[in-house]
Parts: sequence; structure tokens; C-alpha cells
Amino acid sequence: MRAQALDFHGKGGLRLIADAWGDPGAAPVLLLHGGGQTRYAWGGTARALARAGWYAISLDLRGHGESDWDPDGDYSAEAFVEDFLGVSSGLARRPAVVGASLGGITALLAEGESAGGICSALVLVDIVPKMEPEGVERIVGFMRAAPDGFASVQEAADAIASYLPHRARPRDLSGLRKNLRRHDDGRYRWHWDPRFLSGHNRLSAARDPDRLRTAARALRVPTLLVRGRMSELVSEDGAREFIELVPHARYVDVSRAGHMVAGDRNDVFSEAVIDFLEGFRESGSA
Repeated sequence: MRAQALDFHGKGGLRLIADAWGDPGAAPVLLLHGGGQTRYAWGGTARALARAGWYAISLDLRGHGESDWDPDGDYSAEAFVEDFLGVSSGLARRPAVVGASLGGITALLAEGESAGGICSALVLVDIVPKMEPEGVERIVGFMRAAPDGFASVQEAADAIASYLPHRARPRDLSGLRKNLRRHDDGRYRWHWDPRFLSGHNRLSAARDPDRLRTAARALRVPTLLVRGRMSELVSEDGAREFIELVPHARYVDVSRAGHMVAGDRNDVFSEAVIDFLEGFRESGSA
């Protein structure tokens, strides 16, 4: 199964790159990755969705992957939301949205702070209003850890293995290579704009839980929360609070998975997402 390359435009005409899988006439599912990731984080899930009859679109967020870096270094929550609204409005039908971490914050704010009707359904992947501050700092610390990059892809793999000791180390590093850029000095650096972590940008919405709670209370679309049971970012208390805020939401807790649930247990994660989406499609909502 091959992906189709797509271009979108976000705030200020910023060019956003996406891969699409499946029949363009099918109901769309828009996949939004986490901070520091790229659209390739969703490869296995996107193919599974396409096989299940969905049109899966995996987007590189601004400043990530092959999408443009913002000329002014604007990586605020508002910029990501405006990008998302531009992409979703360019689709023929309202998309179901699967958002991990930063992508989930973006979708939650877009849907919860609008009059509704942006998403047909919402899957939040290891993100809730009440995030554990130690987990946020650990993630940011990893992202900041190698400003001078890596001498080789193998060295980058070593860094990931140290950060995610619970995850089996892949023998084939071609997937990791897609998350790196080789610069003129011959060193490999992560495939995102370092200004994403500058002071006013750094996960600004994560520092405003009340704003996220207000958006969550406003959700009316079918909603699923997927948590990694080993997550350093979302605790059981945080998940329970979210369910209280969104009583109609479903909740799946994935064992042997951390914050990057789709990467840790892609088969279990994809099955949970497809089961949820099939349920609301059968109800005639899709």
C-alpha cells in the first residue's frame, strides 16, 4: 500500500505536508503527531485505517518533518489550531481526528473552543488537561538533550533506547532516519525547528490546564481517550478527571505502553482506534 502525497496550507500560507492512505472518497481520519515527531509516527495505524475502509491523512505539523518552519518562529497553540482549521476545512467531509500529545492538544482546543462541528469524532492519545509536570519536563529534557545532533543514525538510536528502555530496539533504522535531517556539517539532528522549544512556545497550552478543561467540557463529539499505562505524562488521576469532564468519552488504558502509545504497542493501539471509529460509523455519524 502506497501513500499519496498531499499539500495543505496553514496560518500565513505556511506549507504543510501530509501522506494519505486509502480511498479519497472514504470518511477521512486526520492523524496529528506529537511534538518532536513527524507524520511517519502514524505509518502502521494509517495503513490499518485504510484497510478498514477509512481515508487516513497523516500530517506534518508546522516546523516538523517536511512542513515549513515558521519564519517568525511562531509555534504557539493558536498557530497550530489555525493550521488545523485550515487543513480540516479543505477536506470534503468533517474528519475524525486522532491527536497525540501536541496533536491532541491542538484538536481538543480547535473542537472545544469552536461552536463545534470541526471533527466528526476525536481520539486523544495520552493527553489530558491535568498533565504531570515531571513528565512534561522529562520529554522536553530529551528533546533538548542533543543540540549538536548525532554523528550517526546509530547514535540517535542509542539516545532513544536510553530514553525508552521498555521499547524493543528495532534492527532496521530506516524509520528513525525519516525523523532526522542531515545538516551541512554531516551531523544528524531531529526533524523539527529548534525554536519550537523556545520560551513562549514551549508547550504553552500544557501550562494552561484550565483552558484545556474548559475545552474538554465543551466536547460533544464521540471521544476516546487512549492512555499508555506506563505514561509519565498522564496519570490515572488525570485520566479519571478527563472522564469526569467528558462523561460520554470512552477510555482505553494500554499496558506496556508509555507516552508514545502508537510506537510502543501499535497493534493494540490501532485496534482500539478502529473499534471506536467503527462504532460511531455504524451509528451513522461518519
